[in-house]
Amino acid sequence: MSGGHRLGRLARAVRLVVLTIGAAVMLAPFIWGLAASFKPAAEIWSGSLRLLPESFHGWENYTAAFNRAPLGRFLVNGVIVCGGILIFQLIFAIPCAYALSKHRFAGRTVIFGAVLIGLLIPIHVTAIPLYLGFARLGLLNTYAALIAPFAISVFGIFLFRQFFAAIPDDLIAAARVDGFSEWAIIWRVVVPASWPAITAFAIFSVTSHWNDLFWPFIVIQSTDLAPPALGVVYFRRDESGVDFGPMMAATVIVTAPLVVAFLLAQRRFIDGITLSGVKG
Repeated sequence: MSGGHRLGRLARAVRLVVLTIGAAVMLAPFIWGLAASFKPAAEIWSGSLRLLPESFHGWENYTAAFNRAPLGRFLVNGVIVCGGILIFQLIFAIPCAYALSKHRFAGRTVIFGAVLIGLLIPIHVTAIPLYLGFARLGLLNTYAALIAPFAISVFGIFLFRQFFAAIPDDLIAAARVDGFSEWAIIWRVVVPASWPAITAFAIFSVTSHWNDLFWPFIVIQSTDLAPPALGVVYFRRDESGVDFGPMMAATVIVTAPLVVAFLLAQRRFIDGITLSGVKG
């Protein structure tokens, strides 16, 4: 075996070890939370590092989670809010990204620069003006207050612009020769060719807003409208932070849909992220 081959195998082994350690560190809180959801309170607070429960208490914890908080309602609210946000984001971001990637017009570079600047502005900066605006319109404590601020995603525009730039111009030209309008090209040519990018963006969007606590905590006062992250806060408030097993069970329940969705879409997600950087 040559020296170069040995060094290559050693480098791969080191990368594998580093990635394994990093994955273990990232997954440790989730694994511990899942294990705690199957344990009685006394065992959780015993200080033991055992993952497997000595006394299985999963049925009691998960039953208590559903009985003591409207978790089903929280999940439905999460689907409504995340689905509404994603639909509006796609409706606005796809045409904007298509125009920036496939059309030449005055100010295109300036507009794209504004999109990049928008990536640097977090929701916390605009939270107070948005809150005051919704308060004046009487829209606090509504689905509109949860959806409207995120209807336009500059990250979505940037991601789709990068992906659309890799679509051959000849394909767009052929569609124009066939008599397609620009809107028809977008929805009948570009979108079907862009499902990896759409899937990747959908995972980013849904994960971000499903886990969002900051904005819902400001604009929502009713338990009936609480999305999953805020719902868990209400659950903790009801439990006063004492019954930790059911609280961990509730956290597992609201996290599970995201894990399942990612596992089902991971191939398209990876393709979307990879191909979006092919051509700038």
